[in-house]
Amino acid sequence: MNMTFNFNNPTNLIFGSGKLDELGGQIAARRKAGTLGKKALLLISNGKSTKTNGSFDRVMAQLKEAGVEVAVFDKIMENPLKSVVMEGAAFAKENGCDFIVALGGGAVLDSSIAVSAMATNPGDLWDYVNGGTGKGQPLVNPGLPIVTIATSSGTGSEVNCWGVISNPDTNEKIGFGYPELVPVLAIVDPELMKTVPAKYTAYQGFDALFHNTEVMISNGVNILSETIALSAIESIAKYLPRAVRDGNDLEAREQVAYGSTIAGITMQLTNTTAQHSMEHAMSAYHHNLPHGAGLIMISKAFAEFFIERHACDEQFVKMARVMGIPDADKPEDFITALVQLQKDCGVDDLKMSDYGFTPEESMTLAVNARETMGGLFLSNPCEMTDADCAGIFDKSYC
Repeated sequence: MNMTFNFNNPTNLIFGSGKLDELGGQIAARRKAGTLGKKALLLISNGKSTKTNGSFDRVMAQLKEAGVEVAVFDKIMENPLKSVVMEGAAFAKENGCDFIVALGGGAVLDSSIAVSAMATNPGDLWDYVNGGTGKGQPLVNPGLPIVTIATSSGTGSEVNCWGVISNPDTNEKIGFGYPELVPVLAIVDPELMKTVPAKYTAYQGFDALFHNTEVMISNGVNILSETIALSAIESIAKYLPRAVRDGNDLEAREQVAYGSTIAGITMQLTNTTAQHSMEHAMSAYHHNLPHGAGLIMISKAFAEFFIERHACDEQFVKMARVMGIPDADKPEDFITALVQLQKDCGVDDLKMSDYGFTPEESMTLAVNARETMGGLFLSNPCEMTDADCAGIFDKSYC
């Protein structure tokens, strides 16, 4: 076991049902201290979720209570685009916004990182992206301060400095982030998640699960990341089926939200693996593919690749034990637990052909995954070549 780690997260995380009511007071205190300004860019999606769950009106009331002016940007979509990020940043500058309030799911939280950077820095987002065709330049100026309010359980982006942005012009979907862009305040209120549809509850929950399972098999796992990742995996595996069956089950929502937010922390301690690089390649070429759905499609074949090579047998056994097989003693038990969880959540029949993929794309996706987010391949517990990667895609079509 690796007994060394480096953890630094200045985000004030407020977790729990009803905690959205503390937003106004938290912002007012920061305004008094001079760390937040007087005008917020309220970043939301182009859908109706924040209106449906009432969070939009509640946040507007809280900001008014704190004496904050608000400019609303409501164009963020699933798998957010570079062009929309740049539009949001320009909107923030035009409206004189001093900080960002990101209210929404993973797409909105991810976008807030990029909008924050580009609202204060010259040029194009891809000037600062590392990987693919990105130029990898350092930020010239600090970004706008960010306040995050999560309305779904999936990415963990509310507590870290990373967001994934798509560039359709180059068929790239790449993680973007810098430590100085970490949110100053995050509120995770599971009550806001009760209206997420069952299908997306499952997709998002599996995204959170795989963040943690990938940390567990990563060659950089350490005593702290393993401990909290196992805690998160146990909560998600036990409660995600309940949240899918009944969105109003607040206990289930709380436990899944916990697992998701913890993933945002485990990923600061230990990188995820190539499973995420591979899915980003998938949705870079098939933009309508929900991220969590793509991860589910390749998850069984991805885990089997390492199990067949006995790359980290003990880690798979540990995960199987907290996923409902307490007497697990072989790595294949993880596959049994994973498949059962997917069945319990109604997503076990997802396949790549459902979204228009063809077998001829396998190597293109494999090469794209390594070119855009190749760093995650270095975290795999054993080597995975492009041919290996393509083979996993081949097994995931039907």
